[in-house]
Order: sequence, then structure tokens, then C-alpha cells
Amino acid sequence: MKLSFDLNGTTRSADVEPRTLLAHLLREQFGLTGTHIGCDTSQCGCCTVLLDGVAVKSCSLLAVQAQGRAVTTIEGLAAKLPAGELHPVQVAFTECHALQCGFCTPGMVMATVSLLRDQPQPSDAQIEQGLAGNLCRCTGYINIAKAVRQAAQVMRGSVAAGEAAR
Repeated sequence: MKLSFDLNGTTRSADVEPRTLLAHLLREQFGLTGTHIGCDTSQCGCCTVLLDGVAVKSCSLLAVQAQGRAVTTIEGLAAKLPAGELHPVQVAFTECHALQCGFCTPGMVMATVSLLRDQPQPSDAQIEQGLAGNLCRCTGYINIAKAVRQAAQVMRGSVAAGEAAR
């Protein structure tokens, strides 16, 4: 089956079997290994990507469901920024030490981007709800929530990156 969709800002096409999962297409045909596969049951969230701006678990989505749509992976998050710059959520995760092993980080970052698109000034309960389904086995979530709050401030323009971490 021929598939065509926007991948990180570029129209891409691929031949896929109807049963191919989006996560496998991204990793195996396009080499975008930032989309991790952790549980194969859609429980951990490390495969989270944006589909038309909304966080989805790519291990539970058929690749054909992306037909004609926009998919953004962790690799494409900063695609529209000047070379070498990171998305404010990526910066916040770094500055707030919101990662340890890093396996869950791409999914957490993508879930955060989706959350902040819908809730630019999220409450703690909204942060918890927005990240539900994205599991971290290392950090205890405290610094992840701190990073979400910092990114929200930076993206709203209330503080500059680097200042919010102080």
C-alpha cells in the first residue's frame, strides 16, 4: 500500500503493509530512532509522536492512519527553528534535569508539547493528566513536572529560557 504524509515538515511516501505500525515505519524505513519502542502494548508512551499536533502512541497506530496527515517526531520538533536550536520543551527538560536514562524522554517531550498546545498555563493536575500514559522508571516525575512548568513559562513569553531554571 502506498502511503504519503508530512513527516517533520517534509512530504514523504512509503510502501507499507496494511498492518505496519507507525512506530515501525518511522524507525525502520525512515531511520527516526528517537521514537522508542518500550512495551509493545501502548502502556509506556515512549513511542509518542504528534499526529496533526496531538500526542499519539505510534506503537498502537497503523501507519496507514497517517495518510495525508502531519507526523512530528522528536527529531522534527526543532525542524522549524534555526539550526542548532532546541524546542523550548527540550531546553526545559535539559535545564530541569528531567531525565536520567533518557529512554522515556522523547515520549515525555512530545506529550508535553501537545499538552502545552492545548493548555498553555497548565495546573499541576493538568500536567499529571497530560503526561498520564507516559511512564518513567527513573526520575520520580518531580523534575519532569518542573520542566513542563518551565517550558510553559518560556513558551508564553513570561520568562526567557535559562531564567526559569533559576
